Amino acid sequence: QVQLAESGGGLVQAGESLRLSCAASGSIFRVNNMAWYRQAPGKQREMVAVVTSGGDTNYADSVKGRFTISRDNAKNTVYLQMSSLKPEDTAVYYCNAKIEVGFRVAARDYWGQGTQVTISS
Repeated sequence: QVQLAESGGGLVQAGESLRLSCAASGSIFRVNNMAWYRQAPGKQREMVAVVTSGGDTNYADSVKGRFTISRDNAKNTVYLQMSSLKPEDTAVYYCNAKIEVGFRVAARDYWGQGTQVTISS
């Protein structure tokens, strides 16, 4: 069984910073891509940032230059450093990871429970 545990959400003012963390644990053979998604009230879930096992990254246009995704492969942990936060960044942020649980077992998606990020103006 695999679990993703997120931490680091909260309420901050516009212009401030927050750092989210997400650790994968359980019966893990290999962790492939790790990513952060977010879902604001009344909107669809959207990809925020993704990092490959090799460290390549990709960002949504709305967060480029403000957010930085990184990972610690030894700890199976992904981070999202969020700076210059805006009220429109308010959402529930979800961690996602593509994880193989055994040799020659296809990777599948796992999700964290979500952490609320609220930015006040």
